[in-house]
Amino acid sequence: MNSGIRKILVIIFVIVLQSCNSQQKRKVLGNSDFQIAMNSEFKDASKSPLTKRGLRKFKGLDFFKINDMYKVTAKIVKTPDAPNFHFPTTKGTVVVYKKYGIVSFKIADKNFELAIYKDIKPSEKYQNHLFLPFFDKTNGKTSYEGGRFIDVLTTDETQNGTILIDFNEAYNPYCAYSNRYSCPITPRDNYLDIEINAGVKAYKK
Repeated sequence: MNSGIRKILVIIFVIVLQSCNSQQKRKVLGNSDFQIAMNSEFKDASKSPLTKRGLRKFKGLDFFKINDMYKVTAKIVKTPDAPNFHFPTTKGTVVVYKKYGIVSFKIADKNFELAIYKDIKPSEKYQNHLFLPFFDKTNGKTSYEGGRFIDVLTTDETQNGTILIDFNEAYNPYCAYSNRYSCPITPRDNYLDIEINAGVKAYKK
């Protein structure tokens, strides 16, 4: 085998090896679009809420296994006349939302309801976003002690008065990762007397 052919084979081998390594890295990002998006954001130093030390150690968020039981079609009763809701934050300030409505649903044959909110001055990007903060029986154990959030979309509302809520997309507030953030404090009334073993788990610093 002449040296020219040998060099070509070496180059091909290196390209294939790099491609395999790249594919292996992509595989660890997550098992759903939500998980992939979360991990991609957390790996990006320009977007990540992690500290510099946390970013260096980051290999991916810890998620509960995806379970369709926690993807529910909830009945929504809107509250257009509700006054503005002032969320206290972890830094002692206040953020103002509107109570958009009450969502009711079943999980494991149990009935639950939660208040759902909308930013009174959303940016264009978040015009269709609703804010669902909640506590459940995993808090302080397998999930963040301060509760978790879900982004619910008004585009998932139906004319029959239902809306899709996917607890597999529950995530931690940024202050779970760094104390430099100010986060809305979840209302105690938004408590689910059940373990929601779905979404992002507690962050281990």
